[in-house]
Amino acid sequence: MPTSVTRAGTRRAGRCPAGTGTGGAVTPKGLAKREKMNTKPEKIRYNRIAPLYDWLEILPERLVFRAWRRRLFHFVQGPLILEVGIGTGKNLPYYPDRVTLVGVDISERMLIRATRKTITPNVLGFLTMDAQTLAFPDGTFDQTLSTFVFCSVYDPIQGLQELLRVLRPEGKALFLEHVRPESRFRGKWFDRLNPLVVSIMGAHINRPTVRNIRQAGFIVEQEINLWSDIVKLIVARKPK
Repeated sequence: MPTSVTRAGTRRAGRCPAGTGTGGAVTPKGLAKREKMNTKPEKIRYNRIAPLYDWLEILPERLVFRAWRRRLFHFVQGPLILEVGIGTGKNLPYYPDRVTLVGVDISERMLIRATRKTITPNVLGFLTMDAQTLAFPDGTFDQTLSTFVFCSVYDPIQGLQELLRVLRPEGKALFLEHVRPESRFRGKWFDRLNPLVVSIMGAHINRPTVRNIRQAGFIVEQEINLWSDIVKLIVARKPK
């Protein structure tokens, strides 16, 4: 039974299985873009590592990521939330019962694992979708959330503009991101190491993500340094 997402965030049918469902009208142009997803390096890479993904990050998850996620979720209000790049569902245990969640990811194999972790009835569905071409109507969601996602989106500003589009006016976008350090010396080292890291992990370590968020049209309300000035918690708002 498919689930459709409405502005009110009501459940109109049963939960979507991973990789299926609807999210508003999809134009022929949008369908063409979604077809191209199959050849995207990001999709291929994350489908390949999906069975090992949680194991690869088990140590940093226990040491620091869990605490950072809890801190981010202090800002979650909902009621209707879109999580972009939901991956294997590492954030699922932190969602309060009062919110309704739609999760999207470019990798259907990651979403299969997220489905297995679902412990709340408030999940409308998990959908295979590119952050750069979200198939939802304008102003659908009250909040969006992403954790360590825009380091790997091919065109981060386009993806951020899509978040802005699907948020309601004055809706909030919540981020955990690692970014290029502000220090000239450390920044240059991150620039030099970036090609190697991208080739291994697919993530860029030298992106100016806070600047990108502003460039996409958001108003940055809070920028909190969690680890030096490299890992940040960012709360941004869509203008009226």
